[in-house]
Amino acid sequence: ATNLAFNGTLAVSGSAYAIVVRTGDGTVLGQIAGLTAGEEKAESPMSHEIARFVRIIASVALLTAVVFFATGMGLYNDFAFSINFAIGTFVAFVPEGLPATVTMLLTIAAKRMAAENVLVKDLQGVETLGAITCLATDKTGTLTRNQMMVTNLWTNGTMYAATRAHNDIGESISSGNITGVREILLTSTLCCSVKFDRSDVPIDKRQLLGDATESGLVRFAFSRLTGDFDEVQAQHTKVFEIPFNSANKWMLSVHKLTHDNGPLTLMMKGAPERVLRLCSTILYQDRIIPLTDAHRAEYEEMYQYMASQGHRVLAFAQLQLDGSAYPENFTFDKKRANYPETGYTFVGLASLEDPPKHGVREAIGRCRSAGIQVIMVTGDHPLTAEAIGRKINLMVGETRDGVAARTGQNVNDIGEDEYDAVVIHGESIADMSDADWDLVFRKPEVIFARTSPKNKLEIVTRAQALGHICGVTGDGVNDSPALKKADLGIAMNESGSDVSKEAASMILLDDNFATIVKGIEEGRLIFANLKKSIRYTVTHSIPEVIPQILYIIVPLPPMITSIMILVIDLGFEVLAALTYAWEPPESSNGLMKLPPRKPVTMRSIAMLRARALRHPPPPIDPHTGQPIKPSRISRALAAVKAPFTRVWWQDRLERPEGEILVDGELLSWSYLEAGVLSTISLIVVFFVVLNHHGISPRQARLMAKDTSQNYFNKDSPDYTYNGRIFTGDQQFYALNEARTGIMFSIYIMQVFNLFICKARFRLPFGKFMFRNVRTFYGFGAGLVLLLIVTYIPPLNTVFNSSYKSIPLYWLIAVGFGCLLLAYATGRMLVLRKSKPIQWNQTIDGLHMHPTIWSMRQRTKSIDVVV
Repeated sequence: ATNLAFNGTLAVSGSAYAIVVRTGDGTVLGQIAGLTAGEEKAESPMSHEIARFVRIIASVALLTAVVFFATGMGLYNDFAFSINFAIGTFVAFVPEGLPATVTMLLTIAAKRMAAENVLVKDLQGVETLGAITCLATDKTGTLTRNQMMVTNLWTNGTMYAATRAHNDIGESISSGNITGVREILLTSTLCCSVKFDRSDVPIDKRQLLGDATESGLVRFAFSRLTGDFDEVQAQHTKVFEIPFNSANKWMLSVHKLTHDNGPLTLMMKGAPERVLRLCSTILYQDRIIPLTDAHRAEYEEMYQYMASQGHRVLAFAQLQLDGSAYPENFTFDKKRANYPETGYTFVGLASLEDPPKHGVREAIGRCRSAGIQVIMVTGDHPLTAEAIGRKINLMVGETRDGVAARTGQNVNDIGEDEYDAVVIHGESIADMSDADWDLVFRKPEVIFARTSPKNKLEIVTRAQALGHICGVTGDGVNDSPALKKADLGIAMNESGSDVSKEAASMILLDDNFATIVKGIEEGRLIFANLKKSIRYTVTHSIPEVIPQILYIIVPLPPMITSIMILVIDLGFEVLAALTYAWEPPESSNGLMKLPPRKPVTMRSIAMLRARALRHPPPPIDPHTGQPIKPSRISRALAAVKAPFTRVWWQDRLERPEGEILVDGELLSWSYLEAGVLSTISLIVVFFVVLNHHGISPRQARLMAKDTSQNYFNKDSPDYTYNGRIFTGDQQFYALNEARTGIMFSIYIMQVFNLFICKARFRLPFGKFMFRNVRTFYGFGAGLVLLLIVTYIPPLNTVFNSSYKSIPLYWLIAVGFGCLLLAYATGRMLVLRKSKPIQWNQTIDGLHMHPTIWSMRQRTKSIDVVV
């Protein structure tokens, strides 16, 4: 209907009465919002991995606490003693500072990305951007400048060059009154929706408001048409219009343009293949003659030439309406379609060039070198899309048609393994089977051309079904479902709609694809630093747990208390772990040469589909069409039964593909290697300090084992050993000084570990270890905190420390720290041999030199005709 307005439409002038026929979800905008709301946001890979790690650690900690509570009750039959021990074990196992560390690391990274014109709305999106394996991007405005310039015309059987350059073919346009050229200029001027921002200044100083393609045509038209451009539009007023839409892919309008047979002329422009279908005649050699196969062959040749240059191609047609059937006052009705729908005269073709943005070629090359599949989704012709793709490193291999042309074989005889590139026409997407989609995504170079906005959601869904972590760029309202469905929706700031920005997780402030690559590198860096931070943070768990176990099993005096664990976890450990947020990469280009941490392989696809078969989707409600969600009680019962099912164990024992945040190597280092060595260090320091006070390890064990007396408190009874009497105060201060030594031992070992964890690919030596000056601020602040809680007497009571602690005993921990450094070096050398780093393979044909604007400085062959 022509008299309906969409919800959200702005009326900029005039007045009218309106009747509201639909509200809320019933409106078109509401339907799009409903579709967006219906798409569930996928959980980011890091969120899933951290949640899984926390659940495992919490479960182990809880189980350990319960076991040792029962052990304490069995050995000592003392509830207060056993519960205190169980709480200490639980607190020691759980890395309390980990959530805060992760959140602050992501926040700092997001702030740093904002300086690179990447606005992060969801903190998890920082890491997701570094994990993506597939990036579906628009062409116009993202990869290209969205600045259209007319380059060639083909009309009346002649090719014309709109501008002069080294590679242009065709005749120069000597006048705007050439047959065919004038028809294209008039159609560009009249059959358009572009408006000027003002009319009181010369045309060349006005700003065009509208589509970039139409703006390019209008600029070309007013530079070539004779006479007053404003008068042309005023003289030939528009009486009827069908705007361009993604279904028709053409625009039609009727104007008061008098000819020999009547006062009205129908004009059309749009996608060449769509316009040609509606034509039965052609303007050729100054005559309107029937359209023949020879004309179609010449049209196809010119069309392929223009599109192969990477130009956007539009076709033009017109029909001089018969005055007897269509008088000047005839009322056209789109609903009744009382206008000619076929039988038009094909006027010609016009090509426009939209040059790639500076830096796009190198950016896509870096993405592909990083193992990321970059997919272009565009509404342009397949040949245009392919030509642009070859200019910007998106496509360097041969397509099936290219192989067939080179080898002289039939296209159907070319095998799937003989070509690496594929260009999919949007009209064929609806007919593609699951096997077809598998074949498409196996190709490293994919372009979807002549697509509509709804195709983007289908592409994202299919990519995710294969296990891709998918990023999508979009700027329109219709892109919002795909932006929300994607693992990472990326909206455009300058050209994007408010709806797309709301649905996206990230916004490009400068609408530049090259900015995405900066974000990918930053995302990979933050993942690497998060892993280093977790490796560092978790290491102190074993030195906190083992003393708790020794306390009840051996038994020994309580070596470490819960408040001391909190000082370690939430004090100097957090300060030091945060410094990884500013940790630079170990090498300048190393991160972008590694494969994505969750690459999509044949094995990963098979695992994903096997898991999908083990977990069938929930039943669908026939009334609403939505999945039926089980009740809370049902979910709770299912969670209790799950560990006793085969499927649960299959999921847990399945080895994941790629790299995860918390893997076996990290846990081995943190718990079994560095953790154990740190534990030995603190035990040695503990007993050396006690021995300095005359309490040997055997004596300490005997005092702790004597449950009839409560030793190591201020009010404890005297203890006599070898003729020496230890009063309660002496026992208490000796134990606190030993505990202080434990805290400093953990701190010193963690300082060594802080530097060791920086090295992932290199030996833990060299200048790169010291490039992050905030590392020194971090452990320096931690040292200040320890000195405060140690040497300010009023705090000794709270934190079980002693201001009489002698720094000499800290050298023991320094020695163990040097031993840890030597062990880490040997370990790295062994891992280099046993598990060498897998770098991405080099892609032949990538052009990594700076992008040059393909539209070179041109000079017109003749002056504009006035």
